Amino acid sequence: MSRRLLLIVLVGAVVALGGREVLSGGVARPGPASSTGRVVRVVDGDTIHVVVAGRREKVRYIGVDTPEATSAVECFGPAATAFNRRLVGSGRVRLSLDAEHRDRYGRLLAYVRRAGDGLFVNAELVRRGYATPLRITPNVRHAGRFAALALEARAARRGLWRTC
Repeated sequence: MSRRLLLIVLVGAVVALGGREVLSGGVARPGPASSTGRVVRVVDGDTIHVVVAGRREKVRYIGVDTPEATSAVECFGPAATAFNRRLVGSGRVRLSLDAEHRDRYGRLLAYVRRAGDGLFVNAELVRRGYATPLRITPNVRHAGRFAALALEARAARRGLWRTC
């Protein structure tokens, strides 16, 4: 197939799919850029399982990283998991996506807010010292905010900044 014909086919595919699957690395985007669901499991400090539109999704919080609490337990990992459980428990959350919707493990990447009061869970974890910022391009919409919150938490010696 000639390069020109290949380009025409590729552009046609992008147009036909609305740009979604081809431009997102071959991974289809899950519905709208924002959706609401019910938390059914808290895995650790930065990962939850949510039922969205009848489908169970493993959700990894964008822009933050908490210490490990499952395999190789790290300092403050169990505390971060417990705090995340207190924040979202089995409640309803609103998931907002960024540029890249899934990671290489198939997890949905999202900014998470409690549906009831709008608390920004990703930011609260950093603000209270349970998480550190994790900047992974292209999902950097709130990276500056998370960095500023981490500086404040560290200066105030909150959470892991006091213990670890």
